Amino acid sequence: MSTQPIQRATEVPFSRYEPEAVRPTCLMCSPRLYDVNYVINPWMAGNVHGSSRARAAEQWQCLYDAVSSVAEVVLVEPQPGSPDMVFTANAGLERNGIVALSSFFHPERQGEERHFRRWFLQAGYTVIDIPRSTPFEGEGDALFAIDGSRLWAGHGPRTTAASHRALREAWRVDVTPLHLIDPRFYHLDTCFAPLADGSAMYFPEAFDRVSVERIEAFYQADKRIALAEEDAVRFAANAISVGSTIILNEISRELKRRLEARGFRVIEVQLGEFLKAGGAAKCLVMRLSKPRVGVRN
Repeated sequence: MSTQPIQRATEVPFSRYEPEAVRPTCLMCSPRLYDVNYVINPWMAGNVHGSSRARAAEQWQCLYDAVSSVAEVVLVEPQPGSPDMVFTANAGLERNGIVALSSFFHPERQGEERHFRRWFLQAGYTVIDIPRSTPFEGEGDALFAIDGSRLWAGHGPRTTAASHRALREAWRVDVTPLHLIDPRFYHLDTCFAPLADGSAMYFPEAFDRVSVERIEAFYQADKRIALAEEDAVRFAANAISVGSTIILNEISRELKRRLEARGFRVIEVQLGEFLKAGGAAKCLVMRLSKPRVGVRN
């Protein structure tokens, strides 16, 4: 846990982020083998084999097209027996060519690790292993502040606080723990999103009191976008933020108006088939530094 006082987010003109100097790279995985095969979060309950693969493919393609408009997209091949590989944000956490590979809490997802390891190594990344004894679920539970000054690291249902030490050592970055207390928001990226203008969307009820205080100590009042439950359960915080563009599941008109008033271009993509497994836009995309070795799109 960080022992340093939490400093305010750095004030940076929004124009700095639009457009980004270099198009970011994002990792995605085709939903060709996607299904809800088991129950490891509350959203999956009642949805086992209840997702339409055809509709999922259509929705994923719409997301792929939206992400491709603002970023380079590279693909990892889906593998039999790993229906959740489509949620690439859970594969690990990457920065500056280093990947902290996920060590999944649930056995149902542990088979994905070898496939992602192989892809990252072939793409030229340095891979760091997180011990099985300290589960860690990648970008799902770890998000860098937009200015890179700290790493927000969730812990609770799927990631242990003990895993944060490895993250701190990997990047020599200040790690700020956030404790998740609502099982519906089992990953940090389901209820917290740093945005490119230096603000953040979050659902306060997903966190304990100390964690809310940490968020609000870092983000000034005018930089905080607290979500109502109706948008939180639509996974509004599970958003992809690139420059002045935000890509996310369908949200309320009020939240869309608030984001547009801040200067964002809001792209809504219907992702209902993936919500049945407890994921939306951000879950389906992992942000990367550019691979060192060419990989197939």
